[in-house]
Amino acid sequence: MEYRRFGKTEENISVITLGGMRFKSGWNPPRAHLPLESVENCIEITRQALELGINHIETAHGYMKSENLYGVALKELGVPRESFKMMTKGAPMTGEETRALVEEQLHSLKLDYLDFYGWHGINNEERLKAAVKPGGPVEVLHRLREEGLIRHIGFSTHASLEVILRALNTGLFSFVNLHYYYFFQRNLAAVRLAGEKDIGVFIISPNEKGGMLWKPSRKVEEICHPLSAIEFNGRFCLSHPEITTLSMGIHEPEHFSQNLSILNDEDYSAVALTRVKVDAPLAEISGLCTLCSECLPCPEEINIPEVLRFRNLLKAYEMVDYGRFRYNMFEGEGHWFPGNFASKCTECGDCLPRCPEKLEIPSLLKETHKELFDRKAWVKNQFFQFAISIARFLQKFRN
Repeated sequence: MEYRRFGKTEENISVITLGGMRFKSGWNPPRAHLPLESVENCIEITRQALELGINHIETAHGYMKSENLYGVALKELGVPRESFKMMTKGAPMTGEETRALVEEQLHSLKLDYLDFYGWHGINNEERLKAAVKPGGPVEVLHRLREEGLIRHIGFSTHASLEVILRALNTGLFSFVNLHYYYFFQRNLAAVRLAGEKDIGVFIISPNEKGGMLWKPSRKVEEICHPLSAIEFNGRFCLSHPEITTLSMGIHEPEHFSQNLSILNDEDYSAVALTRVKVDAPLAEISGLCTLCSECLPCPEEINIPEVLRFRNLLKAYEMVDYGRFRYNMFEGEGHWFPGNFASKCTECGDCLPRCPEKLEIPSLLKETHKELFDRKAWVKNQFFQFAISIARFLQKFRN
């Protein structure tokens, strides 16, 4: 296992983080009501992770039963507290809610303190202001740090690059959880700024959000060879010295080998050789969007650069499954994944004079919607979000 310093936190953590999002299914029950198979699975996965040298575990209050499962697993395994670092997250909107939530999370995790606490979802300007307002959540998190309940404070984000940069410049955070992968490099400036400010960088879900790389398209598989898609992307991320760790949603034993493969080449020389092949298809497609975002804002609230990013990946890399997976999250994820479907385009033409590539944006939007919209997938996502909302309501009611 490789370990890196997590920015100004001065903590050395494994470059692979055991991510807890995949343990979130279902509502967050009391310990006595946790499904036995979930408990046993979490115990076994946690045991194997620690034996392999993974010393960083990540979860969140929003992952529902994940915190409770880790609390049970770590207690059952008798893991010495100094042998692991725990990160959890939450999005309380007031100072009072912040203290109550952190105390609840400590109880669920059966811990006396949290190594890392991230304000969950600084996803737009409004949420940034809410998080850092005087007397608000982040200020209270700093008080809890002074009391010894939290050691380091950071934030997670799905925001625009501009909002992420503003959050990094507040001086209030020691680490950031963000999206950055080979197939999504928009946040490179944020990674670099974090490095300059000695803020630890944690990469969110590189195998799923980074391209559903556990089942790559045939073209991605071919151009990444002799590396697997997971190896290529993981090593690409770790080739940036600013990046400390990648969160892997390991919830089955067979996931370990494919994720540990990113450690086989610490000089990352294979990445440079492979990247030449992986870069090439983008140059061959017609109507390539350079993702500059000059087309925004859109009067119909279409996230034009993200829609056209999916088109780039579809045309260059045949990433149909990934495109449909992400595209059909529009109009269902709120501030976590904002934007309307491209079918809402009225061909008003506002974006056309602003595009440096002179792309026929309306026609490209409609083409992408036709290829990626999947009503069944969208309905399934809507149902899932509704179920999550009901589960969270029941959890609050129970508390």
